[in-house]
Amino acid sequence: MNDPVITLLTDFGVEDGYAAAMKGVILGICPNARLVDVTHLAPTHDIRAGSFLLASACGFFPAGTIHLAVVDPGVGTKRAPIAVRTPRYFFVGPDNGLFSLALRDEARWEARALGNSTYWRPEVSTTFHGRDIFAPVAAHLARGVPFEELGPSFSPFTPQWSSIARSGETWVGEVIHIDHFGNAISNITRNNLDEWGHENAEVVRVRGSDLPVVATYGDARAGTPVALIGGSGYLEIAVSRGSAAESLGIRPGDRVQVCRR
Repeated sequence: MNDPVITLLTDFGVEDGYAAAMKGVILGICPNARLVDVTHLAPTHDIRAGSFLLASACGFFPAGTIHLAVVDPGVGTKRAPIAVRTPRYFFVGPDNGLFSLALRDEARWEARALGNSTYWRPEVSTTFHGRDIFAPVAAHLARGVPFEELGPSFSPFTPQWSSIARSGETWVGEVIHIDHFGNAISNITRNNLDEWGHENAEVVRVRGSDLPVVATYGDARAGTPVALIGGSGYLEIAVSRGSAAESLGIRPGDRVQVCRR
């Protein structure tokens, strides 16, 4: 593959050399790889937020991109290291639900457990699979190693928060991420609401408050809480020119309901 693209998403932060070590491993195996940082500031140990951040960015990359993601509080435990292939992309990382939102709308995909240690570093730390397993596997994929050689077929873990429920005239989901602006992003998507076949005819309920659905932040007066479909296609709770997390006390895991008026 000519100048293959590998993206990196972690919760490693930028103060330490963890992300740089992963990049060094990749470039040692595939020197012509183009490395793109999605973020290394995913909320620490927050798999839900990491899954959203990955899903919100991965689809804008060219076909063949390898998405390497590590938010892995269970590193070194029995959770499996995996790779997933879709019609357009590869995903490499831990089997803990991190890829669940990115895969939710994929018509087909295939997963492999990373059982072939040929494509790992010779020495594997129990606390740094990002450097010793995931980075080298991503680099070998970029060099053209067949996906089937990585290990046996595998069925990834699907966490409860990656799906939503519909009960009659109500969608029920939860907040999965608080962004830089204090917007509370839910796991309910535009596609879910489009099933009702109409626009802006819903009311969103969160933490005891009923909020109107608007098209954009500027449709509400400053300080007014609203709900809207954000740029990533997910329903979010926002406060015009303010922070929904601070104003409404919203936190990840809070229940979100979307009801017909």
